[in-house]
Amino acid sequence: MLLLLLLLLPPMVCKAHAEKCAGNVPIIIRHEWYQPGEILIGGIVSSISYMSPKFSFEKHPSKQEIKKLPIMITRLYQHILALAFAINEINENSEILPNITLGFHIYDSCNVARMIYRNTLGLLFQSSRFIPNYNCGSKKNLIGAVGGLYSDISSYMANTLGLFKIPQFSYGSFEPEKKDKSKLPSFYRMVPNEALQYWGIVQLCLHFGWKWVGLLAMDNEAGEHFLQVLEPMLSQNGICSAFTERHKGRMHAVTITEYLQELVNNMPVFLESKANAIVFYGDIPNIVTLTTTMCVINMIPLVIPGFKPPEGKLWIMTAQIDFTSNIYYKVVNIQPFRDALFHGALSFSIHSNQPPGFTDFLQNIEPLEDKSNDFMKMFWEHAFGCSFPKRDVPPRSRRQCTGEEELESLPAPVFEMSMTGHSYSIYNAVYAVAHALHLLPSPRARYEEIGNGKRLNMEPWQLHSPLLRLSFNNSCGDEIKFNEYGELVAGFDITNLITFKNDSYVRGKVGNLNLQADSGVTFAIDVDGIEWPDYFIQVPPLSLCNDNCPPGSSRKRKEGEKFCCYDCAPCPEGKISNQIDMDYCIPCMEDHYPNKHQDGCIPKTPTFLSYAEPLGMTLAALALFFAVITAVVLGFFIQQRDTPIIKANNRSLTYVLLISLLLCFLCSLLFIGKSTNTTCLVRQTAFGLIFSVAVSSILAKTITVVVAFMASKPGNIFRKWVGKRLAHFIVLSCTLFQVGICAAWLAVSPPFPELDMHSQIREIVVECNEGSATMFYFVLGYMGFLASVSFSVAFLARKLPDSFNEAKFITFSMLVFCSVWVSFVPTYLSTRGKAMVAVEIFSILASSAGLLGCIFSPKCYIIILRPDLNKREQLIRRQK
Repeated sequence: MLLLLLLLLPPMVCKAHAEKCAGNVPIIIRHEWYQPGEILIGGIVSSISYMSPKFSFEKHPSKQEIKKLPIMITRLYQHILALAFAINEINENSEILPNITLGFHIYDSCNVARMIYRNTLGLLFQSSRFIPNYNCGSKKNLIGAVGGLYSDISSYMANTLGLFKIPQFSYGSFEPEKKDKSKLPSFYRMVPNEALQYWGIVQLCLHFGWKWVGLLAMDNEAGEHFLQVLEPMLSQNGICSAFTERHKGRMHAVTITEYLQELVNNMPVFLESKANAIVFYGDIPNIVTLTTTMCVINMIPLVIPGFKPPEGKLWIMTAQIDFTSNIYYKVVNIQPFRDALFHGALSFSIHSNQPPGFTDFLQNIEPLEDKSNDFMKMFWEHAFGCSFPKRDVPPRSRRQCTGEEELESLPAPVFEMSMTGHSYSIYNAVYAVAHALHLLPSPRARYEEIGNGKRLNMEPWQLHSPLLRLSFNNSCGDEIKFNEYGELVAGFDITNLITFKNDSYVRGKVGNLNLQADSGVTFAIDVDGIEWPDYFIQVPPLSLCNDNCPPGSSRKRKEGEKFCCYDCAPCPEGKISNQIDMDYCIPCMEDHYPNKHQDGCIPKTPTFLSYAEPLGMTLAALALFFAVITAVVLGFFIQQRDTPIIKANNRSLTYVLLISLLLCFLCSLLFIGKSTNTTCLVRQTAFGLIFSVAVSSILAKTITVVVAFMASKPGNIFRKWVGKRLAHFIVLSCTLFQVGICAAWLAVSPPFPELDMHSQIREIVVECNEGSATMFYFVLGYMGFLASVSFSVAFLARKLPDSFNEAKFITFSMLVFCSVWVSFVPTYLSTRGKAMVAVEIFSILASSAGLLGCIFSPKCYIIILRPDLNKREQLIRRQK
C-alpha cells in the first residue's frame, strides 16, 4: 500500500519526501554497475549481504555506533559478469539488433526486502535520486530485468515490474505453485519446472536402490511444498522417508559452549538415522548453517572426550542450493572435515555450458579501469584478501591490491572460471530479450524527438508475444524457448562434488535430466564417473531400512513399520525369487524347475523310457526273450503237430494262442522309446486287440473242453457244437467286439503324444495322452471280462475226466492273469512318467508269461522230456 501511495503522490511531494528520508543514515549502501545504451536491461543480483548489529537496548539506539559490515559472496559475482558479457557479445554481433546498442543497469539486492523494492524502482527511474514515478531528465528505456536468485527476491521485483508490464527473467527461483500465467503475465523463469527435479530425485534413488531416504528441507513455505510433493512421489515408487526434518537455517545458541551443549543433547535427526542417503532442500543460509553444524559436531571429541561423531551421509542436493560460499571457505578449513561434509555429494543443478569467449572475457578484466562498477573493487578485495588505497584514507594493514592478480589462481569456492548454471541462465535471459527485440517489426523506425536529439522508443509489453513463441539456439548450441507458463524448456545436470587438499573442489557432471519433445523426460547417470564419500566401504552405498532380501526369499512386512522395513522369508517349495527384495516368490515356467537355492530356474530335461537306459534295456530284453521262447514253443508245436497231445487240445487254437502271445511280447516294445503320433495310436489298440485274441482263444479252448464232455453223453444237444466251428466263432466274435471298441476310441478321442510338465519336478515327461481315459479303461474292462469268464469256466471244468485236460492249467493261468491286471490298475494310477509306462510293460510281460508258462510248460515237458507219454496208447489208457 505504501508503494502504491508513493506512485500516486505528485512528483514534487515525492521529491521532498525522498530528500527528507535521505537525511536518515542508511545502514545499507546501494551497489550498482551502469553501462549506457539505447535500450537497457536491468539486473538485480544477490552477491552482497550486510550484517547489521543487534541493539541491546542498554542505551538509546540513536547513540549506539552503527557499523556497516558488508560481506560479499565472491562466487556470485560471476552472475554480474555473465550479464555484462552477454550484453557486450550482442553489441559486437551484427546479426542481432544491428545499429542498436544495448546497455545494462545492475543493482545488488543485499537480500533485504526494502533494498529490493528500492533498487527495482531505481531500474525504472533516474537513479541519482529516489523519486518514484518522476523523471529528472531523460527517461530510462528499460526493456527487461533479470532477477532474482531466490524466490522472495523474484516476488518482490514482480510486485513492481508487473505494474509496468516489464518482462522479468528469474534466474534461480522455483515457484511451482504459481502456474497461472495470467497472475504473473510479465514473469519468465530461466530454470526448468521444479516438478522435473522431483522426478529426477525419485529416478536417482531407484537407480541406486535407495529405499530408505531422509528428507531435510528449509523451514519455510517452499520447503514445506517440497516435502508435500516429494514424499508421496517417493512412496508411490516404493521408497520410504526415514525422517522428515525442517532446518531452521540459523543458530539460536548465543555462545559456543551453549551451542556445543545443544548439539550434544539434541543431535540432529538426520545424523542419528541409519539412512545413508539424505535429500537436502534449502538455500545458501541453510547450507552454511548445516556445514557449520557438521564441522562443530566433528570437533566435539576435542572438547568432550569419548564422544563419537555420527557416521557420514551421502547428500543429494537440489538445484536451489549453492554448494559452498566464501564465508564457509574462509572460516573453516575444508580438508580436516571433508569426510564429514559434502565430498561425494550428488546435486541437481541448472544446466550450464561454457559460451565461447567467456574465459577470455574473465581473463581480460581490469579492476582499476571501470569506475562505474561498484562491485569490482569489493570483489577483488574479498577474493584476493587485499585492499585498494583510498583517498584521504590510510591503507589497511593487509597487503594492497595491484590489479594484476589472476582470477585463475582463485580456488573454486571463491570464484569459478567456468560458467555456472545461474550465470548460464542470466546469459540466456539476455539473449532471449535480444532475440525477442529482433523479432519486432522495424525497431529502428521507433524513434522519438528528445530535445535536440532522438531516442529509441520501445514499450516493454511488446516483448511478451515474441517471447512466448521464441525459439533459438544460443552460442553453445542449446535450444532456448519458453512453454505456455513462461518456464524455460530445459533440463537439469547431475553433478558430483569432489574436494581436494588445496581447499578447492570440482563439480563433475555425471548425469542429466533432459526434457525432449519426442521422447519426454530422459534420465542418464554415469556411475563410473562418480566419486563416493570415503567412509562408505561399499559403493554405491546402500540406504535401506534393513538388508536386502537375497534371491531365494521374499519380503515379509513388519507390523507397525513402514513398508520399506521388512523381514525375509524363504520361498516355498516349487517357487523362486531371482531378484533382491521381491514382494512374493514366483513359480518357474512349465518347462523349468527351481534350483537348489530357489533363486533361479533350470530347464527341465525331456524324459521317456528309452532303450538306452537300464530299465528300458531290461524290459526290452525280457520282451525279446519271452518272444523267442514263444517262437520256440510254437516251433515245437508245429513240429509235433501230429502227436496226440497237440491234436487232443485243439491244434488250431493252440497256434492262435501262441501267435497272439508272441505278438503280446513284441507289442510291449511299442511302449519303449519316444512317443510319436504313430506309436501312440498303435500301441494301446494293438495291446487291447492282441490280448483279446489271446484271452478269447483260452476261453474257446475251455468252452470246447466243456462242450466235448457234455456232448459225450447220448442225446445231448451240444453234440452239434463239437468241432472247430464253435472255437472259431468264439475267437472271432470276442475279437470283433474289441475291434469295435478300439474303432470307436480312435474315432472319438484318439491317443496323441503329449509333454507332461507337471508330474515330475525336474523332467518333462514325453508320453502318450490316452485321449479318452474312459475308452482306455473300457478296453481293459472288456479284457478283464473275458479273463473272468475264462477263469470261471476253466475253474468249473478243471476236474473233468479227460486226457490232457487243460482246464486246471487254464484256471491257474487265468488266476495269474487276473491278479496281474487287478494289481495293474491302482499301480498305474499312482505312478507318473516313465514308471507308468514301465508298469504297463511289466503287466503285459507278466500276464503273457503267466499264460505261456502255465498253459504250455506241462505240454513242453511231455514233448521234450517225456515223449513216452505223448502216445496214443497212453491217451487211450488214461481215458480208461
